[in-house]
Amino acid sequence: MMFTMIFACDLNGAIGKDGDLPWRQSSDLQHFKRITMSKTMVMGRKTWDSLPGKLPGRRHIVLSRTPRDDVEVLSFEEVLELGESEELMIIGGGEIYQLFLEHTKEIHKTIIDTEVEDADSFAPSMEGEGFHMIGERFVDAGPRDEHNMIFQHWIR
Repeated sequence: MMFTMIFACDLNGAIGKDGDLPWRQSSDLQHFKRITMSKTMVMGRKTWDSLPGKLPGRRHIVLSRTPRDDVEVLSFEEVLELGESEELMIIGGGEIYQLFLEHTKEIHKTIIDTEVEDADSFAPSMEGEGFHMIGERFVDAGPRDEHNMIFQHWIR
């Protein structure tokens, strides 16, 4: 399987609140773009709905039981099959991360230096999953960031 996850979370693992990212981090969005460019991104319906539309230079697949005309829709089984032949980027949300965790070989994790109150979506727990960190970089908040952050790269 060729699955890679990418997510940003707060210090407690929160990734979302009220259907959106609970912070504005331009540096993390640039990091996301660099990692996902020219790749196929797999997401749940809520994540698709939170995007401003199709992101340029990437294939979008939504996991859904309901057909849509605005984006490609596949079943979990179809995505697993596709993951046999090409690298797929799992981009959220919480339920989708959990679904693909056992099939994932690599994780790009950004830790945002904040604690979100009343978060409703969380990153998967990597504890006991066999991942080890191969890179970590601290980044001070830039002019269009609300918080400092740490970029981590994990593999198993």
